[in-house]
Amino acid sequence: MSLHYLNTAELHSALTEGRLSSRQLTTACLNRIEMLNPSLNAFISVNADQALLQADRVDEKRRRGERVGVLGGLPLALKDNICQKLVPATCGSRMLQNFRPPYNAHVTERIEAEDGVIVGRLNMDEFAMGSSTETSFAGPSLNPWNRQRTAGGSSGGAAVAVASGMVPLALGSDTGGSIRQPASFCGVVGMKPTYGLVSRYGLIAYASSLDQIGPFSRDAFGAGLLLQAIGGHDSRDSTSIPVSAPSIEEIMAGVPGKLRVGIVDEHFGEGLQPEVGDCVRQAIAELEAAGATVSKVELPHSKFSIAAYYLIACSEASSNLARYDGIHYGHRADQFSDMTDLYCQSRGEAFGPEVKRRIMLGTYALSAGYYDAYYLKALKVRRRIREDFDRAFQSVDIIAGPVAPTPAFPLGEKLDDPLTMYLCDIYTISANLAGIPGISVPCGFTSDHLPVGLQFLAPELQDSRLLQAAKLFQQRTKWHEQHPELS
Repeated sequence: MSLHYLNTAELHSALTEGRLSSRQLTTACLNRIEMLNPSLNAFISVNADQALLQADRVDEKRRRGERVGVLGGLPLALKDNICQKLVPATCGSRMLQNFRPPYNAHVTERIEAEDGVIVGRLNMDEFAMGSSTETSFAGPSLNPWNRQRTAGGSSGGAAVAVASGMVPLALGSDTGGSIRQPASFCGVVGMKPTYGLVSRYGLIAYASSLDQIGPFSRDAFGAGLLLQAIGGHDSRDSTSIPVSAPSIEEIMAGVPGKLRVGIVDEHFGEGLQPEVGDCVRQAIAELEAAGATVSKVELPHSKFSIAAYYLIACSEASSNLARYDGIHYGHRADQFSDMTDLYCQSRGEAFGPEVKRRIMLGTYALSAGYYDAYYLKALKVRRRIREDFDRAFQSVDIIAGPVAPTPAFPLGEKLDDPLTMYLCDIYTISANLAGIPGISVPCGFTSDHLPVGLQFLAPELQDSRLLQAAKLFQQRTKWHEQHPELS
C-alpha cells in the first residue's frame, strides 16, 4: 500500500511512534501535489517552504519530548475561503485574487496549535457558490476517478486532494452540502459539524447562518481527529456554541449500541439514480446486519428546502458581498467615471455569472414589498424543517440516505441550467437549514466505477454519534479503502 493511501490512524500512529517523521510525510505530500495537481487542479496555491518549517518544528518538539498536539505533524490543506495570515485567500474569485488576510482564522490558529502542517490552499467554487467547482476563476477541479467528471463543490479541491492522496486531511466549508457532496463524488469522508461547533471567525462569508467549516478525510478517525483540533468555543464568533468538540478517544471508544436508523421515503423517490439508490440501500442493510434497527421517519417540509435555502442563502450573500465595492479591498476597476460607475465596473469585472445571479436573487428577495413574501416566509419554513428533524430524532438516533441523487456528472453538463445544478444538493440542504450535523461516507460504486456516498444525519451536538456510526460502517466495509489509480 502506498504511503499516500494509508488511513489517518496508521499515519498518526507512525508519526507518534517515530517510524515516520512529519518532514518525511510532508515531503511525500508535496511531491505528490507537484506530480498530480497540474492534471487535477485541486490546489490554488502551495506553500512548500512554510510547510516544511512547520513539519520540522513538530519533529523537533517530538525529539525533545515536548507535548505534540493532536494532529501530530499530519499535513493538511485549507479551502481557499479560510484565512491564513498574509497568505492569499482568493475564495476562487478574481475579486480577491490579490487579497492577503492580516489575521488567521480560528481554525487556522487551532491547526497550528495542535501541530498540523498546512501545505496549501484548495480550489473551490467562487465564494462557495456552486456544486461542481466550475465557477472558480482557477478553473474546475477534476474528479480523480474520472477526469471528465466533476469533483463536486463547492469544496471540490479538498475532496480531490484527499481522494488522490495529495494530503490525508483537508478543511472545507459546507453551506448547503459543499463538503458532503464532493466527498460523495470523490469517495472520501466529509463532515459538516453542528452549526456553531466550529468557529466561523476568519471564514470568508457566503451565507452566515448556514456556513460551517468541517473536515475531509479517508476515514472516520481522521474526520474525528481534525474535528477535535478545530472545534470548541470561540468568543470572536457570536454564533459559537460554548461546548468542546468530542475527543478522538471518545469517538473511537464509543459504541453506537443498538443503533436506531431512520430512512425517509422522499430520499428514495423520483430523481434518484437507481444505481445510487441500490448502493445506499445495501449500505443500510449492512447496518441492519450489524444490529441496527431501521424504521421510516417523516420530514414533511423537506420538499420546500431548496426554495427556502436559495432565498435565505442568496439574501445573506447579497448582504455579505456588498462589502466588495472596489474601494476598501478586493478588485478595483482601472477605468470609471464616478463613484457609482466604480462600484458597477469593479463588481461587474470581478464577480462571475453565478455570484451575480445569487446577489441579484438575494437583493430582490430583500427589497421593499418582497421581504415578507419571500425572505420572511423562507425563515418560517426553515423553522418547520428544524421541527421535523426534532420529531424524527425522538424515535431514531440517525437518519441515513443518499448524499446526492447522482454520482459525479460530466463537466459542463449543468453549467447552463442552474436549477438542475441546485438540485444536486436536494438531500443535503435541509441539514444546514436545521443546523444539525451530517456526514458522507463512501458506500459503493456505480457500474462506471464512480463513487457513491451514504449520508448520516444526527441531532444537534451529536457529532460523536455520527462519527461512531461512520466508524461502525467502515469496520464492516472496505469502500473507504478504495482509491483511484493515478500515475
